[in-house]
Amino acid sequence: MALTTITKKKWINIREYVMIVFGLLLYAFAWKGLLIPHQITGGGVTGVGALVYYATGIPISVTYLTINVLLLLIAFRIVGWQFSFRTIIGVIGLTIFLSVIPVFPLGTFVHENESFMACVLGGLIMGAGIGLIFLNNGSSGGTDIIAKIINKYHNITLGRALLYTDVLIISSSYFLEFGSIEKIVYGLTTLTISTVTVDMIINGVRQSVQFFIFSKEYDEIANRINKDLHRGVTILDGTGWYSKEPVKVLTVVVRKHESISIFRIVKEIDPNAFVSQTSAIGVYGEGFDVMKSK
Repeated sequence: MALTTITKKKWINIREYVMIVFGLLLYAFAWKGLLIPHQITGGGVTGVGALVYYATGIPISVTYLTINVLLLLIAFRIVGWQFSFRTIIGVIGLTIFLSVIPVFPLGTFVHENESFMACVLGGLIMGAGIGLIFLNNGSSGGTDIIAKIINKYHNITLGRALLYTDVLIISSSYFLEFGSIEKIVYGLTTLTISTVTVDMIINGVRQSVQFFIFSKEYDEIANRINKDLHRGVTILDGTGWYSKEPVKVLTVVVRKHESISIFRIVKEIDPNAFVSQTSAIGVYGEGFDVMKSK
């Protein structure tokens, strides 16, 4: 039994690393195949590398690696080796992909006059890559390292701070030879699309809903949910403050797509039942997601 558990954990780790590498590949392709050919700037350290490349011709991989090496030295001392190890894998992998994948000629995937389409596709592919990396406990380095360091000491959301940084990086493209308001808008559009895509990938697969069902037919409803959906149901004892009568409350957590089945079961058994539904992002345990700690 112990051997089986160890083997399973090894396979999970292998799968995670494979998905991290695939995410890095998507991320690098978004830059070299869509954004750089159209001279679109994104956020993060890669965005800084793109600015340097546009201004001087220095490969984006060189700037990306140089900045991340400095950040990793700091993170290794402050955060610890486990996060740093996976981040090192991410930095090395992305550096290799950014070095190996050539800058595709303008118009290879999107027509040269369709920069907006390039930023949309680039944002989608970039967001998908980052989402896969995060979903498998990986990191692409850069601002991820800074966020991890600050989060170690402060329980705060860094989204706004990182957003301001990304907007500053993208806006800096205005001062380049080809810079314009149009290019800034393209960069901000790419940032927005990639952010939404990351959120959809990370939270979309975890979206669950929680029901509180008040019904005199609670036992029959609970049995049907167990039988039809194979979901556990917890029965709570409550008291109606208006009626001063005891009442049974069913609470059940299911995947979002299963909510229709819950309503159908309740309506069939007790059309007069009172039902409350709320979103629950990140449900962990049997039948849902596995808890992970980096």
